[in-house]
Amino acid sequence: MAFMRKQYEAAFKAKVALEAVRGEKTIAQIASAYNVHPNQIRQWRRRLLDVLPEVFSNRRPKQEKDREELEAELFRQIASSRSKWNGLKKISGAPVERKRQEIEPMNPTIAIGR
Repeated sequence: MAFMRKQYEAAFKAKVALEAVRGEKTIAQIASAYNVHPNQIRQWRRRLLDVLPEVFSNRRPKQEKDREELEAELFRQIASSRSKWNGLKKISGAPVERKRQEIEPMNPTIAIGR
């Protein structure tokens, strides 16, 4: 049987990390109380302290702005593709002579399927 890693919920991690930040108990005491490895508690505490200043920041992170710009560009590309696709759908329902004119008006002998 394969070993499954224990996964903790975010609320539990936050609770343990906050207790470690308070400093009322040692990491070893917290680890034994919650049955979690001390290194894991240190990682959660470090992550909490790294992220905490961003919670109170009024500025939006640069990554979030970049992601929104990328999403806007992708939506523009999707809209452009849809308009091209709609144009192609209109052509596909047209008579054969009109299709030939749309594909290559100078060469009436070219095959439509090509």
